[in-house]
Amino acid sequence: MLFDLVTTRRSISIPACITQVFFYISLAISEMFLLSAMSYDRYIAICHPLYYTLIMSWRVCTRMASLVWVAACSLSLVHTLFLLRLSFCRTSSIHSFFCDLPHLYQITCTDTFMNMVVVFSTGTSAGLGAFLLTFLSYVYIFSTILRLRSKTGKRKAFSTCTSHLTVVSIFYGSFIFLYLVPASSNMVNLNKLFTVISSLINPLLNPLIYSLRNKDLMEALMRSYYHLKLIRAS
Repeated sequence: MLFDLVTTRRSISIPACITQVFFYISLAISEMFLLSAMSYDRYIAICHPLYYTLIMSWRVCTRMASLVWVAACSLSLVHTLFLLRLSFCRTSSIHSFFCDLPHLYQITCTDTFMNMVVVFSTGTSAGLGAFLLTFLSYVYIFSTILRLRSKTGKRKAFSTCTSHLTVVSIFYGSFIFLYLVPASSNMVNLNKLFTVISSLINPLLNPLIYSLRNKDLMEALMRSYYHLKLIRAS
């Protein structure tokens, strides 16, 4: 994106486009798996608080993070290798800000049946599995919160999930619109808008959403704000 902003060039080679697809898919899948891992972490913290330090140990968290990256890169590599069997026209145009699987399938001259089979199989197994893990975790979380008698306890338990729920809603909402809503000529510009949201706005919002719950960060921001007011007043 930065390269396109400072130059007038709007072309990309096929190898570079496929490389871009690999990194985009691997990062998207890793985020999806990480959101599922975080939902499981919230489930343990709320439903089994006394066993949290035992279950979610440093070794378990390290293994979960490593498994997420290995699985994401492996699945992305499968899609990338199947892209290499396709042939593309040199004069083809991609109506998007970056290369993605649906855009490459639209400009290829090769039959994409096998590619679509791979997309469907990996999407249903990995994507649906990650979504179900997140969904079921919050089903148990909300059932546990509703059984709490103390309103303060309910408020504290629910507040620990608001940041993660916000990110999950934005991520899956953008994903559903981009890949599950049928494409049409009237929705090209809207599709581009959601592409920007999913690739730029979501990563920008993530640190803000999670950091607003950090008391030390909020106190530091308030101190900086009052310090700035004193400087202006003097």
